[in-house]
Amino acid sequence: MLSSIDVLNILLPFFYLTTFLIYSYDFQKGGRKFFHSKRVFLFLTLFLHIVYLLMRTIEFNHPPITNVFEIFTVLAFSISFSYFILELLTDIRGTGPFIIIISIFFQVISSLFIEDLLKVQEVLQSNLLGLHVFSALIGYSGITMAAVYGFLYLILYKDIKLNKFGLIFNRLPSLEVLEKLSFYSAVIGFFLLTMAILVGIIWLPKAFPEGFSYADPKLIGTFLVWLLYGFGIMNKIFGKWKGRKLIILSIIGFLLAIFSTMLSNFLAQSFHSFY
Repeated sequence: MLSSIDVLNILLPFFYLTTFLIYSYDFQKGGRKFFHSKRVFLFLTLFLHIVYLLMRTIEFNHPPITNVFEIFTVLAFSISFSYFILELLTDIRGTGPFIIIISIFFQVISSLFIEDLLKVQEVLQSNLLGLHVFSALIGYSGITMAAVYGFLYLILYKDIKLNKFGLIFNRLPSLEVLEKLSFYSAVIGFFLLTMAILVGIIWLPKAFPEGFSYADPKLIGTFLVWLLYGFGIMNKIFGKWKGRKLIILSIIGFLLAIFSTMLSNFLAQSFHSFY
């Protein structure tokens, strides 16, 4: 099985790159030449990626979350998977290149530096931890997509104000649709973060029976991001917020998520950085 894992590790960046090129070509040229085939190729890439993740889990007897480069390949999958689900729900296919390129970045780094660890800390072998991390990463993928659609909204908004009606104006969805995509992505992120928080609450006492602190920087940061998106979603549902105000909130939430991740992994002591 190891040889198959190594082959898929090499192939995945090329599959993501090919998918990105197909989506990019379709974005630039328009028409219906790759209208259906690009979604099929994205599905094939995601299928190979989930097979790769399952094979790593079975072969090494732990979820692929034991080091930062395993986290990167899960994150690459989570981002494109979240986009795939959103595309199926909305049938809006013109924003793929702006999402898939993020998966390429994480998967290339993972494929270059990932290690095959047969022995890891016992705490990292928990399936409950795997569920916690996977749901958190898909949640953060939703937040990332919400921010990307937010940036696209602001770019298109600026072009319209400047009367620039070029490729961006012709190929991107309308401001209303971009706002909707950003909102849907934020909802995905919010609900998956909710799941991650709930699973984490169950898992923590089992993983650290000797005691732990809820003042952990990552816990605080995640909870603040969760509150911010929950606040924005509630205001959107009840009709108080829309347009740029909601978009800016999603971008602020994304920047807060990045800051809390950097803080917990590089600047502060956190049990989330034990790998």
